[in-house]
Amino acid sequence: MILIRVGKLIDGTGSAPMEGAALLIEGDRIVAVGRQADIAFPEGAEVIDAPDATLIPGLIDAHVHLSYSGAPDPRLFRAELVDLNYALISLRAAKYAHDTLLSGFTAVRDMHAPGGTIIDLRDAVQAGYVTGPRIMACGMGLTVTGGHMDQGGFADHVSFRDFTSPCDGPDAFRKGVRTQMRRGADFIKVNPCVGSRKDPDTKPYRFEMTPAEMRAACDEAHEMGFHVGAHTSGGPPLRAAVEAGCDTIEHGHWIDNETLDLMAEKGTFLVPTLLVNKVSSAHTANDPGASWGSKRWGENSLDAMWERLSRARAHGVRIGSGSDAGFMLEHGICNLGEMECLVEGGFSPVEAISAATATNADIMGLEAGRLQPGKLADLVLVKGDPATDLAVLRERQNLSVFLGGKRIS
Repeated sequence: MILIRVGKLIDGTGSAPMEGAALLIEGDRIVAVGRQADIAFPEGAEVIDAPDATLIPGLIDAHVHLSYSGAPDPRLFRAELVDLNYALISLRAAKYAHDTLLSGFTAVRDMHAPGGTIIDLRDAVQAGYVTGPRIMACGMGLTVTGGHMDQGGFADHVSFRDFTSPCDGPDAFRKGVRTQMRRGADFIKVNPCVGSRKDPDTKPYRFEMTPAEMRAACDEAHEMGFHVGAHTSGGPPLRAAVEAGCDTIEHGHWIDNETLDLMAEKGTFLVPTLLVNKVSSAHTANDPGASWGSKRWGENSLDAMWERLSRARAHGVRIGSGSDAGFMLEHGICNLGEMECLVEGGFSPVEAISAATATNADIMGLEAGRLQPGKLADLVLVKGDPATDLAVLRERQNLSVFLGGKRIS
């Protein structure tokens, strides 16, 4: 058993920090949490006294791409994989996963990878072959032919195997769900709608999937007990995704109030990916080769994402934290940036921690994310007070990471 006594404890629920707290671990679970005076000292327990530290749940990133490097040029997002075999992609991803864990993130949700690269990495972590966070992987995201995750631009003679998973028609999307599940996916990623650069001022989004395709994918996934994450931009296509049963809305810059009410009613989560929006829009603004439509779309999306965030909170939509690390953002060093953006958008540091712990755990169905008896002992001991300033989480030397009750760093 391990008894941790700290100056402050943040339980992940959004409650105010507890002063002079203690937490008891037995095996891989938390068995007691409370005031130091109320937690009995078990004979033979290892004791960690950290009066100047704060104990928080292990952080969770609900939107990452471990198979990608985070290279700052978005054109490299797919081009870099042309030179790598899938086995090497998985091995490289193991390093990225380890970097993420050492940065305090004990779980991640991977939102698309070629082949079964991250599914295999997940299995390797679970088997103890490599050290990494808990991974929930969708396999390959489902998209229409030529859609967001099946973009063209390669030479006519170039072909790939299991690089993307294009589907056309409701039956094809049902088969796509079954195919990813057969490969070992934990959930399904779909691409109902995408950003449109043709008329960014009045219609910055367009349908990619049809409503019938969205319903088919969601019905099939839900029948098998899996949730569906949806890449979206906004407008009627986003509402159709919510109506079809998508469980999380990723990105979603333009959401009207009626759709926010529907999301709150249905329990649909929003993962706004604020940081990647800031980074990609800044890159586009400074790219001399970018079109006027792309530049304008980036400008408009920045305004929309902040305004939408405030309205989503006001309408009672539950908001998770997802960095999109791997796309223009390095793993480990950038994951925390999304939480800092939530604070920039009006969250308190404690609320941002809750989004990246309890809310994300609920999105992923993890028995973690809260410092409560019975939960997995995934936690981070922090030198300093993240309730005052999240920046203390940026320095790895400030962090002691526990995964399933075992100290990792």
